[in-house]
Amino acid sequence: MKNLTGLTVHDHLANAAVPLRASASFGHGLAGALWDRDEAAISRYETPSHHTLSLYVSGGVSFRRRLGDGYMTSFGAGSLCLMPEGLTSEWEVSGPVQMLHLYVSKAAFQRAVVETTGADPAHVTLREVPYFQDPTLETVMRQIMLPLNWDEPAERVAVSHGAQTLLAYLVSRMTEHGPRALQARGGLPAAVLRRLQGFVEAHLDQPLSIGDLATCANLSPYHFARAFKRSTGESPHAYVLRRRIGKAKEALAAGRSLAETASLCGFSSQSHFTERFRAQTGVTPGQFWRSTRLPD
Repeated sequence: MKNLTGLTVHDHLANAAVPLRASASFGHGLAGALWDRDEAAISRYETPSHHTLSLYVSGGVSFRRRLGDGYMTSFGAGSLCLMPEGLTSEWEVSGPVQMLHLYVSKAAFQRAVVETTGADPAHVTLREVPYFQDPTLETVMRQIMLPLNWDEPAERVAVSHGAQTLLAYLVSRMTEHGPRALQARGGLPAAVLRRLQGFVEAHLDQPLSIGDLATCANLSPYHFARAFKRSTGESPHAYVLRRRIGKAKEALAAGRSLAETASLCGFSSQSHFTERFRAQTGVTPGQFWRSTRLPD
């Protein structure tokens, strides 16, 4: 787990001794945390230094947001909460809940406004929405963010892409006075694609992120992901994973050990390497290695 000290909402929960199950910085001003909570308490987030998107993964049925003299009650599991930077909020906590948080710095939000809408970020604000439901946001958080190992270097492209996708959606759908998001205009030029492919090949042993790839292409993460898919027909994460597995096959066929191959291809553990290799090829690395030793 990564230390996210300095993020207001994170620090409040940490100081209240709420159990933290996972946390990570996703780069470019984005971070996440998974909390398990089971108590009766009042949470007051005083002028937070960042935006927060929260999903109640499970529980939270009796939680309420104080609104003046009244309250707004959660929908339980599947409830989303949007808490803008600088806006104090107070919440009544009662019973168990698991919460997935995405933290967005002010700079990251402003950058995303420019990249996705072309608008002046000084005139675009994120709405406060105490409780709402959104199938797109929930699907990305449950099916992309939650299943991934945030500490696994080989997953950084996928998890950082997921975080950027959430941010782009918030900017295009959950802001005041912001124009609609721009559509991707085209794919990557052939020279840029070749440079990017060379960069990936040279760094397959590294924990690549979507930001690293976008920087190589001289694009924002938002525009890069769309342009890359237009050019290749696959997501950046799928491409990098396919190349990791391709390199792993070459290493195994050359007689490298499983542990050495896992490290060479950017996997932090042999078990994670085995899981991804089998999902991509239908066989384990050991089975593949033995098949290369069979006589003709």
